[in-house]
Amino acid sequence: MSKMTRRQFVENVAATTAGFAIVPRHVLGRGQTPPSDRFNVAAVGVGGQGRSDLVNLATENIVALCDVDWDYANKGFAGLDADITNQHGRLERDAAGTPRLDAQGRPEPRLTPLERERTVATIDRMKQLKDKLPRAARYEDYREMLDKQKNIDGVLIATPDHMHASIALAAMDLGKHVYVQKPLCWSVAEARALARKAKSNPKLATQMGNQCHSWDDARKAVEYVWAGAIGDVREIHIWTNRPLGYWPQGIPRPEARTPPAGGFRWNGPGIDARLAAAMAGNYPKPDKLRWDLFLGVAPAVDYHPVYHPFNWRGWVDWGCGALGDMGAHLIDHANWALELGYPTTIETVNTPFNGVCFPHATTTMYEFPARGNMPPVQLTWYDGGLLPKKPVEIGEEPLNPTGGALLIGSKGKLLHDTYGKNPRLLPDSLHASFGEPARKLARVANENHEMNLVDAAKGRTQISCPIEYAAQLTEVMLLGIVALRAGRKIEYDAKNMRITNVPSANQYLERAPRAGWSL
Repeated sequence: MSKMTRRQFVENVAATTAGFAIVPRHVLGRGQTPPSDRFNVAAVGVGGQGRSDLVNLATENIVALCDVDWDYANKGFAGLDADITNQHGRLERDAAGTPRLDAQGRPEPRLTPLERERTVATIDRMKQLKDKLPRAARYEDYREMLDKQKNIDGVLIATPDHMHASIALAAMDLGKHVYVQKPLCWSVAEARALARKAKSNPKLATQMGNQCHSWDDARKAVEYVWAGAIGDVREIHIWTNRPLGYWPQGIPRPEARTPPAGGFRWNGPGIDARLAAAMAGNYPKPDKLRWDLFLGVAPAVDYHPVYHPFNWRGWVDWGCGALGDMGAHLIDHANWALELGYPTTIETVNTPFNGVCFPHATTTMYEFPARGNMPPVQLTWYDGGLLPKKPVEIGEEPLNPTGGALLIGSKGKLLHDTYGKNPRLLPDSLHASFGEPARKLARVANENHEMNLVDAAKGRTQISCPIEYAAQLTEVMLLGIVALRAGRKIEYDAKNMRITNVPSANQYLERAPRAGWSL
């Protein structure tokens, strides 16, 4: 399969399935459910976030599972029993009024009636998934899965970032609905390709996995802006504490280094060399890990445990760092509410960057032009624990250190936490006097982003975060990484997808796939 291009295997599958048609209900007789009434889910990348997504899809048919590391994936599935027990314990403690205390002696918060209801539903879905897992076909190569598995309606894609586009494009070529975890893709060119493909297949339901796009709070945040609560917005500040405590960044590639006479110094470069050499020990690849399939379209790099699992997010070859991880959860709402479009200039300042592993912290400044009657906007992104200046309206209250967004308007400010949670107007007097904004956005049933895809695919509702929107949002995020790699402020011609002032930086907008692979 490693030598088969996406085009070749799509053509093979299309040829072998051309004679299949949907079986109508009357052919099957009474009491039988036709295949067209079922939503058959295939998932690629099920060892981490993919497992959580499958829990939310567990009411549907789970027909195929694909992962390059089944030892790691199986550990996640084995943890379902413990998760079910923990959720039961949470309900029991809440009902008995005996909350668990954290390390600071603070009790866990009481569950609201809605939270209790959702916890019960989550337990039920975990049990359903546990029961359905043994019946699902298992694969290591997504191309083999798409080639052999004829009963797939939709594909869940929760692999490392660099493989999202290849898998999604292949699935859409075969007429499959797709749910693609955030960030939508690894490069700007991939975002454009996915948007074109989605536009050419309007009957397909496509969704990016920024779950908060379907949350009630996030939609209320957008509605505050649409209602004019804070007036014209010209300035936005968005921050996250990632990658702190989540995955490593700012480290060298593991490799043997030859020390100079007298040994490595204890200055910055010397310590960097010592770290690279110290990590370059003999770490055999796990037996069940298909490393070549993990690499996929990315350049060939020898396996090392500092890359997989999960730590891939901090490495440029496979991930998009903190901006790629959390931008879809934080930039989304301002982008949505203000129809930001594409920036004209982007500049990233950062802690030292070695070109292979994202730096410890960055600040990225975007300039967006006026849109219609809306003024230009400057958006500043902070990660690695960096914070914007605290608004005076919150007094002694600190900004949420884990992340949030602050929109500054001509009439007031809007502050919300990560995922659009807890939106509130500043000052408090404005929040109290303005009241609830007019509801202009439909609410997603049970705030279930994954099931929204299923319902949209069945024609029951509108999709929440379609690829055509997600591609534009993702491109904004990725342009911050392009500016980081360029090492200077860039000027962007979005219409032509070109950086006009630093021609050499255009190489960072796309990447040729590794030999034997294609987009």
